[in-house]
Amino acid sequence: MAEQQDAIVPDSLQKEESVTEDAEDDVDAKPSRSQISSIFRKKKNESKQNYRIITPEYQYTMDYGKVGKCIIINNKNFHQETGMCIRNGTDKDAGDLRLCFKSLGFDVQVYNDQSCNAMEKLLQNVAQQNHSDSACFACILLSHGEEGQIYGTDGAMAIKSLTTLFRGDKCKSLVGKPKLFFIQACRGSDFDEGIQTDSGPANDTLETDANPRYKIPVEADFLFAYSTVPGYYSWRNPGRGSWFVQALCSILNEHGKQLEIMQILTRVNYMVATNFESWSDDPRYSEKKQIPCVVSMLTKELYF
Repeated sequence: MAEQQDAIVPDSLQKEESVTEDAEDDVDAKPSRSQISSIFRKKKNESKQNYRIITPEYQYTMDYGKVGKCIIINNKNFHQETGMCIRNGTDKDAGDLRLCFKSLGFDVQVYNDQSCNAMEKLLQNVAQQNHSDSACFACILLSHGEEGQIYGTDGAMAIKSLTTLFRGDKCKSLVGKPKLFFIQACRGSDFDEGIQTDSGPANDTLETDANPRYKIPVEADFLFAYSTVPGYYSWRNPGRGSWFVQALCSILNEHGKQLEIMQILTRVNYMVATNFESWSDDPRYSEKKQIPCVVSMLTKELYF
């Protein structure tokens, strides 16, 4: 089945590979003398218990009447003068995302084939609504794109002109609440050739230091999950949908209510990086890879 990038380039095919399952993490700790004897007395078949330390003040509260709105803008068809081709497979993305975010408790609304002006008016209207009873907000943009820009059906516009509508000084009812943007679109015209490796996956620990403040920065509490890094194409399968959305829905459906958002998106990165590779009779478009990109200004941990 043919692959398409979210830009004007020849089709290529997707090749799926199996994903190796991550090994369970253990905590290394030096036992005291009083603990040593009890350790050796443990039965060999005794099951281990894993503990997760949760600090409530570093978590976004979800104790609201609603999880929040999720707006999906699904642009498939474009005016001829834009030079942009039809985005086959995007309806599959939109449908999967709708079911996925609905299962997380979001109030999901899908808008198809929106012009630049329509996208801005739509999100401006949403930003002006009262979100006081909502825990967060999510917006998903499915379209063609370039670095810093997203395409409406009639041309390109700056992504920032849409996201700034939800800044703290413009959307007061979402101040201090997570505002999530998922963007499936190209960010340039480079290909990721990939690199062969014999090493196994590495595990990184991320820590966030936060200090109490009397003011909240207007740019705080945003998260941007891009399908690819700046400068690169983003791949989409006409039958199965885009690589990024396939991975995002897979991880959210399996772990969306257990893992923190950065853990979720890190697993999405891993799945896209290891599970997908383009294939084409034309070597210029064959064996290409993709890695999503997360930009976070979140100030707390987010669990749905």
